[in-house]
Amino acid sequence: MIPPHFDVDINRFLITNKDCRIVFITSGGTQVPLEKNTVRFIDNFSMGTRGAASAEYFLRAGYAVIFLHREESLKPFSRHFPNIFNSLTLDATGENVVCNLPNLANILKEKLKYEEKIFYASFKTFDQYIERLEHICIHLNPLESRAMIYLAAAVSDFVVTELPTHKIASSTELNLPLSVAPKVIERVVNSFVPNAFIVSFKLETDESKLIPKAKAALNKYGHQLVIANMLSTRKQKVTLVRKNREDGEEIILPAETMNETEIESMIIHRLSGLHQEFIESKF
Repeated sequence: MIPPHFDVDINRFLITNKDCRIVFITSGGTQVPLEKNTVRFIDNFSMGTRGAASAEYFLRAGYAVIFLHREESLKPFSRHFPNIFNSLTLDATGENVVCNLPNLANILKEKLKYEEKIFYASFKTFDQYIERLEHICIHLNPLESRAMIYLAAAVSDFVVTELPTHKIASSTELNLPLSVAPKVIERVVNSFVPNAFIVSFKLETDESKLIPKAKAALNKYGHQLVIANMLSTRKQKVTLVRKNREDGEEIILPAETMNETEIESMIIHRLSGLHQEFIESKF
């Protein structure tokens, strides 16, 4: 169910940022319930780190950001201080809260600077994700090439075929029928925003399958770019696999800069240029 006033709010956001390029980021993992009155569910490990970090770098690159995130997943700026409560203390009077986290003031200033440039929406389940993704894309479709769709969410590959109404008894031997979830990107590319610049992700644990699967996705869905990454090295290396390009473009974070730099800064710098090329090619 779409939240009240959602359409009014997103329209206001797009009007306010009518002179900006817009990026729609999906972030975090989808939950698949095992019961209609949900007690148990299938989930994944994603906390939305890449999506939240990318949103910050897109804002710095001049984009306005629509950020569709999993409830309680990481968000831009606040992601730097997930355990902030543990860093709070009281001054000598016992009346004033003191926080000595390094760089907190600078990041708070940056968060406030971009408040009008980011629109937040959330989801929990796979069905909510699909519904809100489609709804946001309907609003973005008129922007055509000015919109980038950055599909960083870890979307479930499987859904439960038949949901029992009530909690499954713990004494029951569970035989769980799963079916393949519909591929969201197919509808994004072909129906929702066919003229947008669309970026998807491919995560693998077997390196021999990574680039072939990324190329297969491009051939199947016809979007512009896949960011391919291995689970074990996703914070140090990604490969940009582009439509009609034989070789992938590697982005590697130098080891000596890992403590000061995030690979997302390099990814977004490159994507911003490619997106601008895409916009110019449409005129």
